[in-house]
Amino acid sequence: MKMRHSTASLVITALLFACCATVALAQVTPDKTAPPTAKPNVIIMAKPGSFAGQPTFDFGPPFGGYIYQTPASLGCIYNLVAVVDQGCNPNLYLPNSASTNPAGGSKAIAIVDAYDDPTAAADLGVFSFQFGLPFANFTKVYARFGGTTPGSCTGFFAPTPPSAVTNNWDVEESLDIEWAHAMAPAAHIYLVEAQSDSFADLFCAETTAAGIVAGYGSITPPPAVGGGEVSNSWGCLCGEFSNEATYDGALNNPNVVTFFSTGDFGGTEYPSTSPLVVAVGGTSLFYNTDYDFQFETVWNNIPLCGALPGGCGFVTGGGVSAYETKPAFQDGVSNALLSFNGAQHRGVPDVSAVGDPYTGVWVYDSNSGGWFAVGGTSAATPIWAGIVNNASTRSKMWSSSSQIEAAKLYGDPNAISGTGPADTDFNDITFGNCNPTPARTGYDTCSGLGSPKAFGGK
Repeated sequence: MKMRHSTASLVITALLFACCATVALAQVTPDKTAPPTAKPNVIIMAKPGSFAGQPTFDFGPPFGGYIYQTPASLGCIYNLVAVVDQGCNPNLYLPNSASTNPAGGSKAIAIVDAYDDPTAAADLGVFSFQFGLPFANFTKVYARFGGTTPGSCTGFFAPTPPSAVTNNWDVEESLDIEWAHAMAPAAHIYLVEAQSDSFADLFCAETTAAGIVAGYGSITPPPAVGGGEVSNSWGCLCGEFSNEATYDGALNNPNVVTFFSTGDFGGTEYPSTSPLVVAVGGTSLFYNTDYDFQFETVWNNIPLCGALPGGCGFVTGGGVSAYETKPAFQDGVSNALLSFNGAQHRGVPDVSAVGDPYTGVWVYDSNSGGWFAVGGTSAATPIWAGIVNNASTRSKMWSSSSQIEAAKLYGDPNAISGTGPADTDFNDITFGNCNPTPARTGYDTCSGLGSPKAFGGK
C-alpha cells in the first residue's frame, strides 16, 4: 500500500464571505474491500520565482507584502508570545525577531516521512536564520524496510532511501521539520525517513520514531513521564479501508503522543481516524487590506474556484469514520458524531490550525529552488506537535500516550460546549463548512475543539 502526504498552499477581505460560504460536500465513500495504492500529493501555493520584489534578510519573511505565516505571526495569532502588534502582521520586522518568536520545548519531536531529503539539515538552518530562531538540535534517521506485520521492520540495516526530490516528498519534509522547530525551538527534532511511501515502510518508520521519542521519557528534568511527540503529515489516498484497524496496534506506543493530519480533500482519511492518534485539521486566517489578522474559519477553498488562481478545490479533512469506533475521550462530544449500525464512531479532527494555502506558511527547500508558500493539514500537524511539546515543557506534564493527551484536550468543557470567552485553551471555529456538517459552536467535525490558544490545556 502506498501513501500520500497532505501538503497544500492572499485572501482579501472582498472574498471573505465567498470563501466561507456554506458548501455541502459529499463525504468520501470509504473503500470497503482492500486499500488501493496511492501517490504523494504535494499542493503548493507559490514556488520560488513567483514572489515579487527583492528578498529580505532581517529576521522577517523572505519576501514582503504577503500574508504567508512566519513563526512570530502564528505565535501572535495563537497567543504563544506577547502580542506586540494587534494585527499579528507577518510583514512587520518587530514580530519576526528572536524576542517575539515562540520559545521553549524539550525532549523530542520525531517527524515521519518517506524517502530521503538530502538537504534537510541545511534547509532547516536557513529557515532558522531567516526567522531569528535558534539553530535546531536536529538528527536524521533512516528507517529499515517494513515487515509483514504492521509496524514491524526487516533487514539488518537501513540504506539511504531513494530521493525525496524525485518522489515529491522534499517540500513536505522541509515543512514538517521547520514548523515543528518553529513552535518548540529547544526540542530535539528527528526526521525519520521511510524507505518508500508504502504502508509497510511508513509504519516501520513510525515504530522507529516512537522508539526514539519514548527514550526521552526517562530524561529529567522535566519529570520522567512521556518522551514527546511523533508528527505525521501523510495519509492514505484511498481515504479509509475496511481493515484499517489492523494497523492500529502499530500506533499504540507508550510514552509517545502521535499526531496525524486529516487530509486536504474533505472526508475522512486513515491513519488520522485511528483512536490511537490525535487528528489535526486545517483552518483559514482572514486579513484586511493592511495585512492585519481579523479572524479564523474552517479551511475550504472550493468556493474560491474561478475567483483566484491556485489552491482551488482543497478543503480540510473531517468527518466520522466508517470503521473506527468512538474512543472514550470523545464521550463528551457524542452528539456531534454519526451512528453506524447503532454504534457511534470516531470523529475527526480533534484539533486544528492554519491549513489554508492562501494564508499558509513559509518553507525553505533548496532541492526545489528555495522559498515556498504552502499550507494544508501538513502544516497544521507539526505546528500542533510543537505547541504540545512546548506546553508540556512549561507545565512539566508530559502525556504518556496519545489517548491521555487527547483526554487532556477534551477535558476542557468550555471547548466542548463552545462557551466563548470562557474557553481559555482553544479558539472555537464557528464559521465555514468542510463536509455535510458545518462548523458550529463547540466541537465539530470540521475543526474539532478549535485552534490553539496559548499553552493551557495541552
